[in-house]
Amino acid sequence: MKSRLAYLAFCLLCAGLGVCQKAAPSPSQKNSPPQQNTPNLPQANPILVADTIQVTTTIEPFPLAESDRSVEEIKPRDLPIGADSAVDLLRLDPSLNLQARAGEGVQADLSIRGTTFEQSLILVNGLRVNDPETGHLNLDIPVPLDAITRVDILHGSGSTFYGSDAIGGAINLLTGEPPAGLSLTARSGAGNFGSLENHLRASYSAGPFAEQLTGSRDTSDGFMYDRNYSSNALASETWLKSALGTTDILLAASDRPYGANDFYGDYPEWERTKGWLGSIQQQLSSHTAASFGYLKHTDLFVLILGQPAIYENNHITTSYEGALRRADELGRNTTLSYGLESDGDTIHSNSLGVHARNQEAGYANLSLRSLRRFSLSIGAREEVLSGQGSVFSPSAAAAYTLTKTIRLRASAGHGFRQPTYVDLYYSDPSTIGNPNLKPESSWSYEGGADWTPANGRLTLTAAGYRLNQTNAIDYSKLALATPTLTVAEPWQAVNVPTLDISGAEASMRIRLSSTQQLQFNYTANHSGNLPPNYISEYAFNYAAQNAIFGWTGSLPGAWGHQFTAHTQVNIVQKTTQTAYPLWDIDIARNTGRIRPYLRLLNLSNTGYQEIVGVPMQGRTIMGGMELNWTRQ
Repeated sequence: MKSRLAYLAFCLLCAGLGVCQKAAPSPSQKNSPPQQNTPNLPQANPILVADTIQVTTTIEPFPLAESDRSVEEIKPRDLPIGADSAVDLLRLDPSLNLQARAGEGVQADLSIRGTTFEQSLILVNGLRVNDPETGHLNLDIPVPLDAITRVDILHGSGSTFYGSDAIGGAINLLTGEPPAGLSLTARSGAGNFGSLENHLRASYSAGPFAEQLTGSRDTSDGFMYDRNYSSNALASETWLKSALGTTDILLAASDRPYGANDFYGDYPEWERTKGWLGSIQQQLSSHTAASFGYLKHTDLFVLILGQPAIYENNHITTSYEGALRRADELGRNTTLSYGLESDGDTIHSNSLGVHARNQEAGYANLSLRSLRRFSLSIGAREEVLSGQGSVFSPSAAAAYTLTKTIRLRASAGHGFRQPTYVDLYYSDPSTIGNPNLKPESSWSYEGGADWTPANGRLTLTAAGYRLNQTNAIDYSKLALATPTLTVAEPWQAVNVPTLDISGAEASMRIRLSSTQQLQFNYTANHSGNLPPNYISEYAFNYAAQNAIFGWTGSLPGAWGHQFTAHTQVNIVQKTTQTAYPLWDIDIARNTGRIRPYLRLLNLSNTGYQEIVGVPMQGRTIMGGMELNWTRQ
C-alpha cells in the first residue's frame, strides 16, 4: 500500500510542477463575475450539476455539485438575515437533525439521515475540523459564519472523498475571495433574554492582493439559571496571486464560555471551549493545489458552577491535515480527480490521558458527466490507519435522463469512522469507554429521481436510502459480552455487530414569481436490526420525521421589493417522542446602506427538547440594523 501511495505522490508532484501536460482552464474560470451582496432567492433545484470544474485554491476530492448524489447547496448571503451560526443555517436542510442545548448553536449535535452525532464530517474549505475528543464538539467551528459564502451538504456516505467520519454525510463550509474594492458590512442587534449580537465583515481587494476580516459576538443572559452564553469568533483570510498561482491563508479563533445547566445530568454545569484554526491553500498549477490545516481545541468542563475542585475535566486536542490534490479534464465531459492526504491528532487530558494517532490516504475518482443520457462517477480511497491496518472505501454514482424533465439517479458507497478519544478512554461513574473498540464500517445505498417541468417553476426530488452498519459504536446498558447487566449499570461503549437505517427524503420547490418561492421538504428515518433486549443511548436518538414548509419572497406594496422575507415552519418528531412545531420569520431590507432586520424565532412559543432533559428557550425576538458600505 505504501508503494502505491508513493507512486501517486510522484505523479501528483510532476503534475503540480508542470512535468505532466496541463489541462486548459475552463471558460468559467475567466472573467468570473464578482459576488453580489444583495440577497436573492435561493436556487430552485437542490441537486446541482455543474458542467465544468471551477479552479480555485481549494480543489475538492470531487466537486459535490457535479455528483449524481443528493447534494444540497446553501448560500448564506442570498438569504435574509436569519442565521448567526452554522447550526442555524443547517436547519434549512430537513435531512440534518440539529440537536442544540442552547441558542446560537451552543453545544449542538448533528446527525444526517438518522445516523449518530459522531457519524457526520465537518470541513472548512475541504479540510477536516471534526474534534477528535468527541463528536459533541464537531460544530464548535472557529470560523464565523460571516466568512462563509457557500455550504455544500452531501447526504450519504462520503468516506471515498473525505475519509473517516463521513458515514451519514459531509458538510463543507467554503469561504470565497471578496469582490474588487473596499467593503464593510456591520450588524448589531438585540433581543429578549438579554441577547446581543454584533457581526463584522470588512474586505479589500485590488490586483494580486485581497484581505477579509470577519468577527462575531453573540451573547445572552439565558432563559433560565446557568444557561447564559457568549459565542465569539474572529477570522482573517488573505489571498495573494503570483506566477505560481493563488495563495489562500486563513487564520481563525473562537472562545465560547457557556452555562451548561442539565447538559449532561442534573447539575449546574459550566463549560468553555476555545479553538484556533490555521490553513494555507496553494495553487501549484491550474489544476493542482496543496493544502495544510492545523486545528487546536481546548475544552474545560466544570461539574458544579464555581466549584471546579469538586470535578473538572480539561482536554486539549490538536489535529492537522495535509493534502495534495489534482483534477484533470481528460475530455470535454470527463474529469479525473486524485490526490494524497495525511492527517493526525493528539489529546492531552486530565481524564482521558495522552494519546496520538495518524493516517495517510490516496484517492481517485473518474467522472463521466455526459454519456448521451448517462452520467457516471466511480471512485476509491485507500486509508492506512496507525496500528489498525487499512480501509478501502469505493463508491459509484450514476444518473439517467429518462425524459427532458425526469432524471433518475442511484449511488452506493462505503463509509467508516474511527472512535473518538472519549469513546476509547473516558470513564466516570455513569459512562465507561472501551479502548478495544473497532472502527465503524458501513455501506450506503440510494436511489432517487428529479423532476423539473419545462416551465422551470416546479422542482421535485425524491430519494430512498439504506445504511447497513457493521461494528457501529454505541453506548449500551446491556454490553454484548456481559448480558447480565441491568439499567442500573453505567453506559458502556460497545461495537454493535449490525445496525441498519432506512429512510426517504423528498423536496418540492415552486417558484410562484420572480420574487416568491415556496418550499416543502420531508425526511423520514427508521433504525433497526439491533440485538434483542438491547438498551441504547444513541442508536435511536434521531428524528424519525422532519418536515419543513417555507416561503421566501419580497413583501407586498410599493416598497415591498426592498424587503426580503422568509417564513418557515419546521415540524420534528424524534423517536418515541411527540412531534413539535417551530415557526420562524425573518425580514430584512435588501438594498441601501442601512438595512434594518427583524428575526422572530419559535414564534409559537413551543416548549421542546432537542436533547432529552435539556429544555430549549421559547419565543425569541431579535432586531437590529446592518450597515453596508462599498467603494470600488
